[in-house]
Amino acid sequence: MAESVKSKHKHSSNHMFITIISEWRWPWILFTLLVFSSLIKLGLWQWQRADEKFERLARMQELTATQPLSLSDIDYQQQPDQLNDLPVKLTGTFLNDFVFLLDNQTDNGKTGYRVFIPFQDESSGQSILVNLGWIAGSLDRSVLPKIDALQQAYQFTGRVRVIEDPVFQYAQALHDNWPQRVQHISPEAIAEHLKFNLAPVAIYLDRDVTIGYKKNWHPIVMPPEKHRGYAWQWFSLAAAFLSLMIWAAYKNNKGSKTHD
Repeated sequence: MAESVKSKHKHSSNHMFITIISEWRWPWILFTLLVFSSLIKLGLWQWQRADEKFERLARMQELTATQPLSLSDIDYQQQPDQLNDLPVKLTGTFLNDFVFLLDNQTDNGKTGYRVFIPFQDESSGQSILVNLGWIAGSLDRSVLPKIDALQQAYQFTGRVRVIEDPVFQYAQALHDNWPQRVQHISPEAIAEHLKFNLAPVAIYLDRDVTIGYKKNWHPIVMPPEKHRGYAWQWFSLAAAFLSLMIWAAYKNNKGSKTHD
């Protein structure tokens, strides 16, 4: 008897759900599925980003125990996740005539620039951009900071960094007035402008290197835990949205029957 009652209740619930779905308008259903799936995809994307960050942190920890490489040991055809964070040791001179100031860089609320200068490495014979750190800028945009020339030969360590393209691609005209303010760093475009070979990556100095300016860069800007938090927010929004739409459809269906 109890099983019969449960069976009838289950059949009634299924029949009600099917009735609600069947009486929905298809545009309403498609809209609900589109928004719900979009929210789920955003959550999965944030979860994937968290996994990538965890993997990179683990790899960075492993690389701290390895000896720095020479530029000649690096295969630039590797994927970015294999190139990023490789420890390197360079010996040579800076090409002080070509100073690039990456614009819109902040430090503790202050605006400034990241200083990039090409470096001629003696051991490999390669030229590569080096990020010398952050320097404060003037409130007067026409005034650029004074960059002291690094005249002697230097030896230092750093990390390889693949510079990602900006979200919004736009043409950037380079000129021959130095130092030069730029909106993004592109080793390929800079090499073409300067008319000499340049490695397709940059070197970020280790924090204990005394030359240059403030070393305030972070290889991982957003920690994986924050990505996970955002993922759960998107999943919660998806669940809340779907529940709301089902409730609204049920109320609409119930109201239509009452008027009938």
